Amino acid sequence: MKRLIAIVGMSGSGKSIATDYLESNGWTKLYFGGITYKLMQEQGIERTLDGKSEQLFREKLRKEHGPECYAKLLEPDIRKSLKKNDVVLDGLYSWYEYKYLIERFKNLKLICVVTDKEVRYERVANRPERPFDRNAIKHRDLTVIENLYKGGPIAFADYYIFNNGTVEEYHKRLDEILESIGE
Repeated sequence: MKRLIAIVGMSGSGKSIATDYLESNGWTKLYFGGITYKLMQEQGIERTLDGKSEQLFREKLRKEHGPECYAKLLEPDIRKSLKKNDVVLDGLYSWYEYKYLIERFKNLKLICVVTDKEVRYERVANRPERPFDRNAIKHRDLTVIENLYKGGPIAFADYYIFNNGTVEEYHKRLDEILESIGE
């Protein structure tokens, strides 16, 4: 059976480092946020620099289709990809998404990336795509915890990576986790 992993954590923790690393090692990466961008484009909705248009669109989707809608929309791609390859999910946010997926994919493992808050805030402020200032990222943190129940997958993760060190240390820990999950 192919492996299925979801990388979870707060914004700026380094989730993309893990998913990009796995993708570069032959895994198929499926990005929850890609659903937002694809559907927005299909509906002619422009993305704004402050991320507000995406936030409103995500909220609309969840209101119309339920809080687990992203997992539902991604499920066909997960099934298709698992026939050929190990799969890493980037952007699983909510407890509802996790519950939906774990009922359908018993082999799903959660890896949580944890980083000190001040380090995360600095990273998010300085990232090239979708940077946020301190107040915006703090607001986003509170919103995803309170409205999306993002804390559930973080608290319930199977494995943790502490990402305050070097990329090499990070990759080493990720390799240790993958080894324990096996093939």
